[in-house]
Amino acid sequence: MAAAAPEAADEVAPSATLSVYKAARCIKRRASTLYNALRSVAEDAAFVAEVAALWPSLPLVANLRCGLWYAPPRAFAATCYFKSTDGHAGNWSFSTARLNLHLALLAGERGGCIIVDSTRRGKRFPDSMSKTIPIWCSVLNRAIERHRLQAIHKSAEVNYQSSTLLNGDAENNSDLSNWDSSVHLPVWVLGTEKNAIEGRIDEWTDQFESCGADIHSLAVGLQKPLRPLWISQRTRIWLNEVPELESWDFTPIILISASDAVATQRMSSEFSWHYIPGAGDDEESWARGLTPTLFWKHSYDLIDAGPDRCNQIVADIVEKDRVYRAQRGEHCPQITCKSLRSLAGAKCNDDQTTEMCAMNLDHCTSTMDAHCSNNGLLLFWIGTSNLAVSSTFHVAGALVGVDCILNCDSTSKLPASSSENSYLELSIVGSKDDRFSLMRNLPKAVDFAKRNLMAGRKILVCCQNGEDISICVALAILALLFDDNGCFDYGNYFVKRDVTKLEMRRRLVFICKFAVNARPSRGNLKQ
Repeated sequence: MAAAAPEAADEVAPSATLSVYKAARCIKRRASTLYNALRSVAEDAAFVAEVAALWPSLPLVANLRCGLWYAPPRAFAATCYFKSTDGHAGNWSFSTARLNLHLALLAGERGGCIIVDSTRRGKRFPDSMSKTIPIWCSVLNRAIERHRLQAIHKSAEVNYQSSTLLNGDAENNSDLSNWDSSVHLPVWVLGTEKNAIEGRIDEWTDQFESCGADIHSLAVGLQKPLRPLWISQRTRIWLNEVPELESWDFTPIILISASDAVATQRMSSEFSWHYIPGAGDDEESWARGLTPTLFWKHSYDLIDAGPDRCNQIVADIVEKDRVYRAQRGEHCPQITCKSLRSLAGAKCNDDQTTEMCAMNLDHCTSTMDAHCSNNGLLLFWIGTSNLAVSSTFHVAGALVGVDCILNCDSTSKLPASSSENSYLELSIVGSKDDRFSLMRNLPKAVDFAKRNLMAGRKILVCCQNGEDISICVALAILALLFDDNGCFDYGNYFVKRDVTKLEMRRRLVFICKFAVNARPSRGNLKQ
């Protein structure tokens, strides 16, 4: 026995050299397997479905991109885009680039809505739900209140002799006295933070009014003020006391945080698995090219496969989808994986845990967004400007009424038209890959648009996902060739006036009114 002691010591020695940090990272990677993530998403999706069933008349909305994982694509009526960074402590903001006005109009039409999101940070709710959305609700409520007061005062001045109108204004004043435009934050937000946010609501409302948003449509569509409500897996709801929508004096924006805040080891009849809070977040690090659409299409097979077979089944699904899309002309490079590097001589011998090469993840994400966030619309016409934006994925089925195409996708090659004047292909990449790619190609894009608009043709501007580069190109065309009323004027307005940052913001809001899935990146907007 004494002779065996040195051998045992040698076996223990390598692991003893691990630092606490590296050991914790190794354990975390062992737990964060693909099967654990998918099984966690499925568990959380069941909770989301239970809550949504309490108010079946309310539309379910996914907060991009994490929220898309927590229900089948057909269950979502729309998507929205609220960032947690706009709600971080000391960094609160109201983004005029992410107004989500379509969500407010949808809530007004349907009596409210349910938004799904989650977080991996051990909190019950992400900051997008704790602060970003409450700020958004308060700003919109206050802007509507101001708009209605101005309309009442204007009507009273013009028609002061009409008793009928005065009586109507009195009723409107009575309604406005009950209009709640204050900030409603969850109880766990500190009082000092709440006071700081309340002190800036008027400033953000001024920004919202100056950006050119259609506040009149909001005032007509919303009969009750917006107000957020929070539901997590720890919220207690008595099923025999679920309130009716008509009983509320506000338009509810129900915020569902899909995940539990605590990671636990769980058992089923066949497998043991590790629950991951907010598993749908940061999909590039674990999904292996799988998208929410593909997951829900094969969810039963994936969950029943168990930890040992899950990776292979996902690889087969992703490869079949890649081949399917490549046969239809999309740029779909093959996804490859490599093993994790050993940590200080100690190997994590878990063939479930691999590191994804990132070369195709952006394209998978873009394709997934094009599937899920357009809600059945193949392209979006921007008012009466004869401009439309779309994803290259949808171009084949969206050419009705289109005379020429401006293809800004660097990865997809569309069938070129016989006429050079009706098709232009520009290989524009995102600002993360090339900070000046968009800027270099804008002169060609604007010149192509000007020639065709002068000829009375309708132009489709498309990019990989229809949400970023195509939006920025359309914004540049509107700024250079259209006046402030959205009418084509050959560029005369641009020559006579200096286009300011506020003017660009107003035109972006005009585009977002029609292209509700627009999500232009900051780097491309700066270009």
